[in-house]
Amino acid sequence: MESTSTTSRTTSTPLRTPLLTPWMPGPADSRGAPVVVSVTEFLAHHRRELPGVALKGLQMRMGWYAMPGAVGLWLWSLPASSRGGSISVWVNEGDLERFIALPCHVEIMQRYGSRGTVRSTMWKAETFEPHSVIERARAWITAGSM
Repeated sequence: MESTSTTSRTTSTPLRTPLLTPWMPGPADSRGAPVVVSVTEFLAHHRRELPGVALKGLQMRMGWYAMPGAVGLWLWSLPASSRGGSISVWVNEGDLERFIALPCHVEIMQRYGSRGTVRSTMWKAETFEPHSVIERARAWITAGSM
């Protein structure tokens, strides 16, 4: 007697919803002020790259409380698809650009940039509404997984 089992991919939506770390606040207060939101994604060529990238992200997150111009940060992951990244909120574009140029960030990009595909998006918001930021970031992240 032969038995077959099928599983529908459409029921696996939790695997396509990014897992988020808890919010890590930065030193900047954005109450009522405009902000800049940056969402990044690293798609690893090989799963073996993920632990190193995740470790570097978590190490950088530990110092977020002192990152000039940073309102805060979430790290996100879609482990089943070898993807992860960040959702960061900034006072202005200059603060984001200074972060991108930091030696520790440049070192991470030099070390891992060729080991996967990197993409990013950025937008400005009139005020920081965490739920709206997460919703828009998740839409961008999941649109890239198709």
